[in-house]
Amino acid sequence: METYTLLRGFADSWFLLFMTLFFLGIVVWAFRPGSRAVHKETASMIFRNDDRPAVDEADTSDADAGQRQGA
Repeated sequence: METYTLLRGFADSWFLLFMTLFFLGIVVWAFRPGSRAVHKETASMIFRNDDRPAVDEADTSDADAGQRQGA
């Protein structure tokens, strides 16, 4: 049997089944009932240390320049 024919037969049947089951496993793992808390924690992680709104860099540099000239 030729190598290409063997690999083609494998890819057409078993590898397609493997990839389908792998995809379904990832989907089930992502939407499992216990993962809601993990997803919420990950989504809010970027805001964890924010106590006040962010300040624009241009606004602070203009205010600092005005204070330095007036002082």
